[in-house]
Amino acid sequence: MTDKAVPLSLTDSERKRSSRTSTFRFGISRLGVTLFTASLAMIFLLPLAYMVLTSAKDSAQMTALNAPLWPASPQMYTAADGQTYQIYEVPTTAGVQNLALEKPGRIQSTFIDPATGQEVGWQGNWRSLSPAWALDVKLDNFTQVLDVLNFPALLRNTLVVAILGTIGAVTSAVVVAFGFARFRIPGKNGLFLLMIMTIILPFQVLLIPQYIGFKAIGWTGTWLPLIVPHFFANAYNVFLLRQYFLTLPRELDQAAQVDGASPLRILWSVIVPQAWPAIIAVALFHFFFTWNDFFAPLVYLSGHPELATMTVGLQAFSAVYAGSGSGFLTQAAALLALIVPVAIFFIAQRVFMRGVVISGVEK
Repeated sequence: MTDKAVPLSLTDSERKRSSRTSTFRFGISRLGVTLFTASLAMIFLLPLAYMVLTSAKDSAQMTALNAPLWPASPQMYTAADGQTYQIYEVPTTAGVQNLALEKPGRIQSTFIDPATGQEVGWQGNWRSLSPAWALDVKLDNFTQVLDVLNFPALLRNTLVVAILGTIGAVTSAVVVAFGFARFRIPGKNGLFLLMIMTIILPFQVLLIPQYIGFKAIGWTGTWLPLIVPHFFANAYNVFLLRQYFLTLPRELDQAAQVDGASPLRILWSVIVPQAWPAIIAVALFHFFFTWNDFFAPLVYLSGHPELATMTVGLQAFSAVYAGSGSGFLTQAAALLALIVPVAIFFIAQRVFMRGVVISGVEK
């Protein structure tokens, strides 16, 4: 019996055509996902873009009709005699031209061509014309905010509360998470489940009892209610760190125990050096939470503006200036308040994202 060659199901040209088709389909799918993601990102960034653009405007542009979205001011023309005229976009036989309105009229108006200085007559109602705008970024808004808002004091207060609270939250969470991850405690799973259930408990439920307690010991009107409770571990932080600690091999702990290391020594010398990504992620979570916290400072620091944090100061500033047609100052203040957390996030984002991904928890 002679061997017979089995014919290939696809020729080389057909294989190449199929490969090109698969590559094309993959490229189309990737392009579609990219466009969809970019569209979502643009939607989420629109409020931020509006805040940035509005923070550099002035009251005249905020109240003007048909004003551009970007910071701008009406273009003006100064004649030889020192008179100043506003420039409008005027349709002419040569196209739309920027002309300075010299003598307005209901039927016929006289304009000046800024390029030549000559007068130009135009038939029509000048009120239907759109003013010509020129880019004009108002950086003085930020200087005014720094003077009126007392920004350095608000920044100092917020940093003190956020940094001290973060130190307490991270330290206590590391210790508690180490206990849940490494020690054999009777009823440990039940205690851990009970702690996780506190995440579901709304802050408003505990507000009145906590306020009564802090009032009784004389802590209201101080930073203590905003700092001290964070030294007793947060359930979310403990959960994130415990998930990370469980991924670390126990053989390292056992080797340290053979060398005579105590549990605290194991935590400090073995666990913590390997858990920096998760620890930094927890620290950033808590720092940003404290930075954005509004309700607790509003309740406990009421009547003490010298101790107010950034969120409370911005709310008071907005209540005064937003209703008076000076909303651009509110946006400038909010933009200044974003500088510190955004800078911290970009500096630590690599370690932060690594800690979130490895721990298996996203927020």
